[in-house]
Amino acid sequence: MISFTNLLAPTYVPLLTNLSAWLDKAKAELPADEAEILLSARLADDMFPLATQLRFACVQVLEALHRLQDKPFPERVAAIVEQGRAAGDNPGTIADAQVLIAATIAEVEALGADTLDADPDGALAHALPNGMVLDLTAQQYARDWALPQFYFHLMAAYAILRHKGVALGKADYCANMLPFVRQDEPAD
Repeated sequence: MISFTNLLAPTYVPLLTNLSAWLDKAKAELPADEAEILLSARLADDMFPLATQLRFACVQVLEALHRLQDKPFPERVAAIVEQGRAAGDNPGTIADAQVLIAATIAEVEALGADTLDADPDGALAHALPNGMVLDLTAQQYARDWALPQFYFHLMAAYAILRHKGVALGKADYCANMLPFVRQDEPAD
């Protein structure tokens, strides 16, 4: 059985690194003012903007790190959530987003080898902002909530950047997989 630490940490770090690289690409391809305007971009009027998607991707990581250790969230996590909810009016800067991403990566990288490895069948109550509570096992939380929610915000950020003209492709999304690529010899 794979441990939570060995599942989540090696997933979060490279994908957050890719996310930061997408922002670098946006800055490189667009004039500075246009790149910063991207933070207010949305895919649909009723969706959060890019600035929120970036923050919430990091929040999903930080929440998982704390929930699986049965630790309360630090106040800074609540502050990131509030900044994310207010990002339509105050998106911040790409530099701010990259600092948050880097800090989140550092927190994941600081984990011990088995830090997140709670009892997979241990009870975990996950309260949602709308007042609902999900009663899950730690395994269900990691598999069915922590990873899908992280990917949701990551993909929303990717889609917004791509939709607004940043030249992202599959290789940018899974850049962390490129070291594993090899070319087979063509069949005769």
